Amino acid sequence: MLAGLFGKKSDHPLASLKSAQQVLADVPKADALKALQELTGWVESLRDHEGEFKLDHQVAVLRLLDEAAQPHVRKLLRDYFSLQPLNKFQENRTWAALNDFFTLSEQSYTNILARCRKGDRNLSAIKPQLALLAARGIAAATNRLKLAAVRYALIDPTLWAHLAEIYSYAEAQSFLDESLALYPGTGINTSVGREFAAVMVWFAVGTGSLPSLHLHIAERLIAYLNKYLTVGTQAVAGSQWVMNLVQPTPPMRANTDTTIHPSLRFVGIGEAEGAFNDLLKSLEKGIVPQDINLGGSVYEAELLRDVARQLVARFVLPPPARRNARHKIKVNLHVANGFFKLVENADIGLNLSSEPNEIWEVEDISATGFRSVTTASTLGSVKIGSLIGSKPENVGSWGVGIVRRLSRDAQNNLHVGVEILANQVVGVSLGARDHSDAGEDNLALYLNKPNDNSGEAWLLMKPGAFLANRSFNMAIGDKTYLLLPLGLVESGEDYDLARYRKMEQDTSE
Repeated sequence: MLAGLFGKKSDHPLASLKSAQQVLADVPKADALKALQELTGWVESLRDHEGEFKLDHQVAVLRLLDEAAQPHVRKLLRDYFSLQPLNKFQENRTWAALNDFFTLSEQSYTNILARCRKGDRNLSAIKPQLALLAARGIAAATNRLKLAAVRYALIDPTLWAHLAEIYSYAEAQSFLDESLALYPGTGINTSVGREFAAVMVWFAVGTGSLPSLHLHIAERLIAYLNKYLTVGTQAVAGSQWVMNLVQPTPPMRANTDTTIHPSLRFVGIGEAEGAFNDLLKSLEKGIVPQDINLGGSVYEAELLRDVARQLVARFVLPPPARRNARHKIKVNLHVANGFFKLVENADIGLNLSSEPNEIWEVEDISATGFRSVTTASTLGSVKIGSLIGSKPENVGSWGVGIVRRLSRDAQNNLHVGVEILANQVVGVSLGARDHSDAGEDNLALYLNKPNDNSGEAWLLMKPGAFLANRSFNMAIGDKTYLLLPLGLVESGEDYDLARYRKMEQDTSE
């Protein structure tokens, strides 16, 4: 029997479906991490010994392993992208297990399709499954990209080559738009073309500028509305990005000067902007559509709304022009990472830390931001949305900004784009109007903006300090102000950024 199946008898544990099913039966069910690691090992073994198997058998076993892994994958993705982050040890273990699985499964699907392109003699046996195999290959590549993006890592260039190969083959064999369920039980249909468009749009608008959790949610929201996206050989209304299938690179911004070439594919948002606006209306009412596939995770409508708003802003055509010119400059900055580190350095008179501050080298600067290059060792303390205190050499006061962009270059250096909130912060102590905070440590940073006649005060506070119904007294110099809450502008892992109405109090008595 085996001799007829393989040409020669194989003693590999995956050489028959019966033995492969026994392998699955022995995988631990209660430990998602260990289960995925074992299944990943079997996917790797199948890939490394693919020359021993007929194509249809390789496909059948890979599908068994992949589908058995999906419950564990979903569990670990939920843990990794939880609202309550894992401790560093668990985060690293979970990331490594997921990354290994997606890398090997993506390579396995790509290898199978490569055998098909070469005209494997058993191709006819799996022809009805080609669309499914291609869509799963793209889905695995998407997750590889996502796991690299959350760590601001360099992307393996072969990923873009694999995506281009899969899309080209699906296009040539006319199964690009074949509707299919990616995995059993999801109840959600997709296609190769939709998966390809979704990963192109998501990578173009999200990576390097969204925090990790937002990046994950953005990928899920774009997948939810991927049927509205477009891919074609010609630029049409809404076409924003372009990819060269012959010389594949990350999707590039399309423009009117782009020379039309048969290998180019233009990717656009199509009617997705309108669909996202409709989604926003639901989310603003607190309604999360039941058919959004969030992998079993539960996120509040407010969080989904915030991410959807960011995506809609990035869909705007033409893209917004830079408001302030950037100037090349070489200057060293003393940097304080995070709210509490900045408080220690501000003029609030504490000076609790004797540790030296990091030094970053600024590459260019404008009135509203700067770009700096630093070593990758900084990555543990700097993320999208991190608070950054900065003080140029030979300057006495500290400014503050928020990290908006992060990327890594071939030399493993981090390029950090920071939006400047204020060039000078003042440490203040806040007191509740009703004195209910007696004994509390209400230290804050007042963003001192010269010539600001708005009557508002922007404050950086410890996380959770802002309440919509809580007023404060604030003293600066010989003046006292009443602060009436206007709204929470932004919150990060270790800070709230809030707006207050600032009213000077008469203390003459």
